[in-house]
Amino acid sequence: MDQQGRFRRAALELGIPDDEISRFTSHLRLSIRLGGSSGGAPVGQFGGLPRLPVGTDWPTAGASPLAFIFSVDCAALPRVDDFGLPADGSLLFFLNHEEDHLAGGTGDRSYARVVYVPADTATEVAEEPRPGYVGKQYDVSATLGVELPPWIAAHDDDDDDDEDEDDEDEDDLSPFQQQVARDLERDLPHLEELLALADDLWPPDEGLASADIGGYADDEVIRSIAEQTLAGREQAGEIVIPMAQWYSHVEREKHRLTSEWVSLARFPLDDGFYYGSFVIRHDDLAAGRLDGALSVTEFSE
Repeated sequence: MDQQGRFRRAALELGIPDDEISRFTSHLRLSIRLGGSSGGAPVGQFGGLPRLPVGTDWPTAGASPLAFIFSVDCAALPRVDDFGLPADGSLLFFLNHEEDHLAGGTGDRSYARVVYVPADTATEVAEEPRPGYVGKQYDVSATLGVELPPWIAAHDDDDDDDEDEDDEDEDDLSPFQQQVARDLERDLPHLEELLALADDLWPPDEGLASADIGGYADDEVIRSIAEQTLAGREQAGEIVIPMAQWYSHVEREKHRLTSEWVSLARFPLDDGFYYGSFVIRHDDLAAGRLDGALSVTEFSE
């Protein structure tokens, strides 16, 4: 289904100008929420033993096997506009979350792996790397959700708050993001109507998701990429950033990267003590370069 076309038609029926709709939909992203209690046909599995191509070894980091987190059947997932997932085949996610978290910003990517298995590939259930290593298996189904960048999402959260809480939420945005939000409100007189319509078409799911595929990369993940990008350019002699201006440069770089990168998968681990996140550039995903995916594992305090 053409989801953006569906939104545009509904917005036009409300009398919202077409140029406003285009500006708003350039920020709107849909994500695929996976859950064991979402209802509907299974689209993948969490835990258990994955199906790997015949003769393929279980992914490892050195001699240590990587934990299998989940897999999805791409053909069974709802299609999302401008999100270049393969049309068929399977995606499998492996992660040693504790080591990946400790690796942090070192650039060591050996503790995470995304495996794509084309639809015409002969597969078999992998053997357990060692006794007791594999967790309980359960099937997941999928629903669509809507995601917005922080400078819009904060406005959406404010709708039912009082003035003091509005000011507090605005303080959560950086000065750069606050200016972006003000510019957006100026350019989108019907912003609240557009936000309400998005919630009507894709109602928020308050339940606990096993994972989310697509949508915006987490703010801290984008910050990490932005800091590494700027630091790399400084080391290469391309730019010089005065210490007092570092924060503002990071915020501008984050804003640029937000449109360049997309979340491939986000999921809680260890009962919520850790949060796994795979992100990828839009161009790499569309071209099937899944080895370009980055993993950032965060510890939830």
